[in-house]
Amino acid sequence: MTMGSEAPGSGKAAEFTLKRGDATIAFRRTPGRGPGLVFLGGYRSDMTGTKALALEAHCRARGRAFLRFDYQGHGASGGRFEDGTIGSWTEDALAALDAETEGPQILVGSSMGGWIMLLAALARPERVAGLVGIAAAPDFTEDLIWDLLPPDQRARMLAEGRIEEPSQYGEPLVYTRALVEDGRRRLLLRAQIPFAGPVRLLHGQRDPDVPWQTALRLAERLDGEDVTTVLVKDGDHRLSRPQDLDLLCHTVDEVLGRVGAG
Repeated sequence: MTMGSEAPGSGKAAEFTLKRGDATIAFRRTPGRGPGLVFLGGYRSDMTGTKALALEAHCRARGRAFLRFDYQGHGASGGRFEDGTIGSWTEDALAALDAETEGPQILVGSSMGGWIMLLAALARPERVAGLVGIAAAPDFTEDLIWDLLPPDQRARMLAEGRIEEPSQYGEPLVYTRALVEDGRRRLLLRAQIPFAGPVRLLHGQRDPDVPWQTALRLAERLDGEDVTTVLVKDGDHRLSRPQDLDLLCHTVDEVLGRVGAG
């Protein structure tokens, strides 16, 4: 069920909420031709970020369909952030993909969204034609949280169900035991990833949060041959500078060309 404030076909992004369970998923949909683009944000990010808005403007100018949304517990969506897991947020992405897009889609995933785009592509191989990762962070709950926690922090997470870590982006980051345990069931970098469509991976080499080597590991694990990794030597985790956004839009256009969108 969707509730909206602007009818599709107006040429502007329509604002809707999608009902999923007891919560709502907020999203913005720009009508246009396919293949469309779907933006998947990062951990505690929302759909009003610089990259999502830049891609929306890029798609609108070219008459391309575009969808951005907030996972439950993020931004304008309902639900509690601490109740979320990689699995539940992937289900949010699939619900938005299924209900609010038509035909083949290019998924663009930022940070955690890069993990979720891979899980969504594996769940909907008939719908996902290509992928663009921006500092993609598959397996981060295991490799960048659990494996790096000192013993006392691990014990506290297991006993109390959560820990908090300082963040350079604002409020402390909360990591829950449920997040780590759920993520452990969805690890991807330990085996081959059966996705054969075009994939482009953008990663800053000055990323303090997700090592740029993660992009190389991911490229190696993907089954397809049309995989390119672009390392931005002076780029940070967000890759939101004007030159980074230009690179992102150019990369999206390249993938669209590879899937025959013109």
